[in-house]
Amino acid sequence: MPMRNRLSLGVAVVSLALSSMVHAQEVKLGSSVEGLLQAARDRNPEIASMRFDADAAAERVAPAGALPDPKIRTELRDITRMGEQNPTLLPGRVGSTRYVLMQDFPWMGKRGLKREVAESQAQAARSRAAGAWVELAAKIKTTYAELYYLDQNDRLSREILDLMARLEKVAQVRYAGGLAAQQDVIRAQVEQSTMRNELIALDAERRQLQSKLNALVGRPTSEILAAPEQIRALPSPEQVSFAALEGRARMNNPLLRTEESQIRAAEKNRELTYKNRYPDFNVGISPIQYRGSIKEWELMVEMNIPLQQDSRRAQERESEAMLAAARSRQEVVTNQVLADLYANVAGFESAWRSLALTTESLLPQSELTFRSALAGYQTGKVDFATLLDAQRQIRQSKLNQIKAGVEAQKRLNEIERIVGEEQ
Repeated sequence: MPMRNRLSLGVAVVSLALSSMVHAQEVKLGSSVEGLLQAARDRNPEIASMRFDADAAAERVAPAGALPDPKIRTELRDITRMGEQNPTLLPGRVGSTRYVLMQDFPWMGKRGLKREVAESQAQAARSRAAGAWVELAAKIKTTYAELYYLDQNDRLSREILDLMARLEKVAQVRYAGGLAAQQDVIRAQVEQSTMRNELIALDAERRQLQSKLNALVGRPTSEILAAPEQIRALPSPEQVSFAALEGRARMNNPLLRTEESQIRAAEKNRELTYKNRYPDFNVGISPIQYRGSIKEWELMVEMNIPLQQDSRRAQERESEAMLAAARSRQEVVTNQVLADLYANVAGFESAWRSLALTTESLLPQSELTFRSALAGYQTGKVDFATLLDAQRQIRQSKLNQIKAGVEAQKRLNEIERIVGEEQ
């Protein structure tokens, strides 16, 4: 084989291998909620937008406390030299040239207050970005849990479909021996058709959830996601009690932290408004040039006179009202956050108890009932309807077990969103 062909083949093989590796990594995404969360941190455009907003707010702090730029002015005086020459703009040929360098100085403390207002607003922007992330993370975790439920439901439905196929064979054997009616075989076939129809509905719902999950992560909605492998282990109800979480929610909830930052900004803005009762200054220095040399120096001090008291009092009342509004909003948000926390803690405890009851009692009892009904049908002691009821009971018990676990996961996700940290 010529060298050029061997090189082309080598490049093709490497490209195919790299493509396969990338595809494998993409397909693996979705098998765990941690991988989805990491992908969302890297890809979600809303989170990126909130981070950029927070970065922009942080960059406003330094300019807020800085002095304004100085100003320089040049005045050319007597550009005709008392009519002795044609007008000129050369500083050395006019009667005199005055240079003025001016700098504005706010009243003492105003620059520091402006900087503190900007810092509080930057902290509020960071808290909003953190809040956007915990909201998105909760949605991803919840959607992942729902997808896990569908996947487990699909697996269970296929197990039941396989079981019904075996029961159909048992019914056919009994029907061939004259020990059962043909209706038993038909009912087994109807049950299988029903299960296949449910599998079609589950597949459609799964694709919808996968599309939603891709959108939350920031991927194209048609991209393939791996099947969810497992959900997180649940903490005990003692670890998720309202008493244990109330203080953490007050400290870490992003909405409350945002409102606290807004209150600090309103307080500093009120102080700044009261500072406006005092004047700002403008200091200038001015050398005057005659022909080719500087012969005079002037010093200038300028200040505004705060005479518009009605306007300033209105601004002060406005700042007081804005501070009161910020405090009221914080109270409203606090009440809502704690109410949501209490409701989700109660929901978690209920789902946890339901999961324990189903796992420890209902599911073993349903399995025992089914085995007894199957043995009874094979010996002719019970009819096929009793066997189907036992099969439906065990399926419902398994579905209830999965549903209780997923509901506890969803409640835990909401608790983490409210508290602002994982349990």
